[in-house]
Amino acid sequence: MLVDKVVARFGEDLQGRRFALWGLAFKPDTDDMREAPSRVIVHELLRRGAAIRAYDPVAMDEARRVFGDLPGLSFASHQADALRDADALLIVTEWREFKSPDFEQMRALLKQPLIFDGRNLFDPALVRSLGLEYHAIGRGEASGGVGLEG
Repeated sequence: MLVDKVVARFGEDLQGRRFALWGLAFKPDTDDMREAPSRVIVHELLRRGAAIRAYDPVAMDEARRVFGDLPGLSFASHQADALRDADALLIVTEWREFKSPDFEQMRALLKQPLIFDGRNLFDPALVRSLGLEYHAIGRGEASGGVGLEG
């Protein structure tokens, strides 16, 4: 699970950490959040003290309804806005627009150039070559010298 990767990298106590989260819907091209992984991820990160700034191209209104007014959770109007001053990016839904981000802008906006990719959207070698630490799910790969296994 993506939260396990975050905890392995930052520790159990996420107080003072802020995460960008891309993708709230269960799958792309819908606002359906009934069984969306974002629901568990948001609650687990908030429970550990983190703050989250989330973005989804379609499911923002549904996410506001589902989550209500959770302390520590805010919503970004654009995917780049979610990144601003975040300790890391978590990718939860494989929206087409997330597949070709501006990696330079991403590095500039994040506090740390760090991605936790729950959808394996990117080529790990490419992301590493651009100076980002990259943790994907199920690939058994990590970059940046943090020995995390899939």
